[in-house]
Amino acid sequence: MLKMLVPFDGSEASTRALDFAVRKKDRYKQDIELHVVNVQPPMPYGSTVTAAIGREAVNKYHRDEAMAVLAPAMQKLDAAGVPYVHHICVGDAGELIPQFAKEKGCDQIIMGTRGMGSTASLLLGSVATKVIHLSEIPVLLVK
Repeated sequence: MLKMLVPFDGSEASTRALDFAVRKKDRYKQDIELHVVNVQPPMPYGSTVTAAIGREAVNKYHRDEAMAVLAPAMQKLDAAGVPYVHHICVGDAGELIPQFAKEKGCDQIIMGTRGMGSTASLLLGSVATKVIHLSEIPVLLVK
């Protein structure tokens, strides 16, 4: 089974990457296992906020925010009949995506590019650039 990771943040770029994965799923000789991950940024003032409102409230906030972002992706995958597993992480997306892919034994990361400027880091986006540099597995960028 081929394991693919699609980071999804609700942006047009991540939606294009998800659409690409759905369109191309039948081209593979083996079944695919699709993992969709949303990486939430840490709370500002981290431990201070956690101490003030409690770890459970912070976890609930991250879970609620991530599920709101993931909902359209999950609906799209359900409608297309594509089996998937969704995940939520908290931290720096550029660092966590390759780490998460390695932990899950993924064979490929599929992600969109922002396309907002002419230099490489602006064209790809800082997260995509960081993922490319840190990933030990192939990263497929979708324009």
